[in-house]
Amino acid sequence: MVIRPRGRENVQYKAKERDEFFRRLDRGGTIRAVAAELGLSVESCYRWRNEAGVSTSRAKSRVYTAEDKAEFFRLLASTGNVSKVAKELGFVRVTCYKWAHQAGIFTGKDTRAQRARFERLRADGVSRADAARRAGVDKRSAQDWDKGIKQITGGRVHPDGRVVRYRQAAILANVKSPRDAYTRGAPVDLARLETVIDSRYLSLIERERIHDLRSRGDSIRSIGRALGRSASTISREIARNTATTVGYLPYAAHRIAAARRPRRRACKLESAGDLRAYVAAKLRKRWSPEQISHRLVKDFPDDQGMRVSTETIYQAIYVQGRGALKREIAASMRRGRTTRKPRRDPAKRTSRFVDPMVSIAERPAEAEDRAIPGHWEGDLIVGTMGRSAIGTLVERSSRFVTLVHLEHDHTAETVRDGLITTVADLPAALRRSLTWDQGTEMSGHVGFQTATDMAVYFCDPGSPWQRGSNENTNGLLRQYFPKGTDLSRHTPAELRRVAEDLNERPRKTLDWDTPAERLHALLNAS
Repeated sequence: MVIRPRGRENVQYKAKERDEFFRRLDRGGTIRAVAAELGLSVESCYRWRNEAGVSTSRAKSRVYTAEDKAEFFRLLASTGNVSKVAKELGFVRVTCYKWAHQAGIFTGKDTRAQRARFERLRADGVSRADAARRAGVDKRSAQDWDKGIKQITGGRVHPDGRVVRYRQAAILANVKSPRDAYTRGAPVDLARLETVIDSRYLSLIERERIHDLRSRGDSIRSIGRALGRSASTISREIARNTATTVGYLPYAAHRIAAARRPRRRACKLESAGDLRAYVAAKLRKRWSPEQISHRLVKDFPDDQGMRVSTETIYQAIYVQGRGALKREIAASMRRGRTTRKPRRDPAKRTSRFVDPMVSIAERPAEAEDRAIPGHWEGDLIVGTMGRSAIGTLVERSSRFVTLVHLEHDHTAETVRDGLITTVADLPAALRRSLTWDQGTEMSGHVGFQTATDMAVYFCDPGSPWQRGSNENTNGLLRQYFPKGTDLSRHTPAELRRVAEDLNERPRKTLDWDTPAERLHALLNAS
C-alpha cells in the first residue's frame, strides 16, 4: 500500500480504501490512528465519517485479547520491526510499542554502532548503497554521513555552515557552532522577543537601521556613528546574526539574538569533588543550604574553590535536569520536598471570582480602629480530607464569636446561604462589613451582600494577619474541633454552645472582659 502524506485533500482515494477505513474504525481506535495506519489523509477520513453520519462521540479504545498479543510477538520475532507488525495486524502502533517495552525488547536503533559499521565498510571500499544496506541504515542517512552533514531537530547542518530548516522553509548561513544550529531559525517566544534587557544590547529598531544603512552602502564605521555604537559592535552583529543567504535581515537577526540569550552554565556541584562531598555531608546532617554556604567561609577561609551560594545548593537539589545531588540527600531538607514549590507573580494572578472583589484597602477607617462594632472577620475551619467545614465569624471590636453550621459541604452556595441565615439573626447595628480571605468558598459574595446589606472586603493573597482576630479564634476553636475530625457531625445546637463558651471566656486583649460583656457595652454606648 502506498503511504500518502497527511493533509493532502487533492488525493483521490478508491472505494476499497474508504471501505477499509470504516472496517478498521469499527474494530476500535480513533480516526487519526486509523488514518495513520492506512496512510490516509486525516481530513478525508473525517469527511467520510461526517458524510456517513457516523457518531461523533469519542471512539472506544480497542480491547486486545491474549491471542492478539501472542500473534504480535510471534510476528515480531520473525521481523523485528514493531511498526511493520502493527501495520500488518491493524493494531495501534503505540500499544504494540508498549507491549515490546514491557517485555524488555529494545525497539530503538543503535545509531552509533550502525554508523561505525558503515564507516568501516566505506573505508574498505564498499559502495555507499551496499554499505548502507549491510549496516541497516537508509540511503539518506548514509549520504549525510558521507558528506559530513549533521542532523538536528527539524533540519540539517552542512559542513560549510549552512543550516536547512524544513519546518521554517529556511536556509541559514554563517553558522559557527552547534548551538547556533539549534537557535537560528527556531521559533522564539514573543515575550522573549519583546523583553528589553539593557540598553547595551541592540534593539529591533537599531537592527532595522543597520539593515537600511547597510543596504544604502554605508560603511561599518558610519553605521556605528549613526547608531552611537562602536564599529566592532556593528561588525559583530552582522557576522553573528546574518541568518539567510540573501544577507542581513533585521527581524531574523533579532530572533537569533533572542534565542541565544539563555546560557546554561555548569553547576559547581555537578562534578565530584571536595565541595560536593562537603555539601552532601552537611545536608545529611540536616543543615540548611544557607548554613552550609556561610560555614564554608569559616571552615576554608583561604580556599576560594570551596565556595558555593545558597541558591546554587537549592538549584542542585530541586532542578532535576542538573542532577547534582541525589534525592535521598534532598529528602533531608527540613520541609522534606525534593521539588521547588512554584511561586506566582502577584501581578500575574487571575481572580478566582467572576464578580470583582473589593480589596481590604478600601475598608473604612472605622473598621480599622475597632471603635464601632459591626465589622466582622470570617473564615472556615476544615475537617478531615477537606470534606466538612464550619464557618467562623468574629466581631472585630469585641471578639464576639458566631459559628455557621454547614451540614453537607462547603461550596460557595452552601457558605453563602449559611452566612445569610446566621447574619439575619444579628441586629442591624452589627451588620456593617465582613472581611474574608480569597478562598473560593466566598465566590458568592455578591449574593450575600445583596441579601444582608453588608459590604464584603477581601484580604491580600497570603496575608492571614489582616484577619488576625479570626485566625486567633480559629486556633481556640481547635480545642473543641480537633484537626482530622469530621465536622459535619456537630449540630447547630452544639455550635451555639461552643460559641457561648468562647464568648463568656475573659480575654487579655479586652482587659479581661468577656466578648459578650464588651459587645453589650459597645451596643449600649452607641
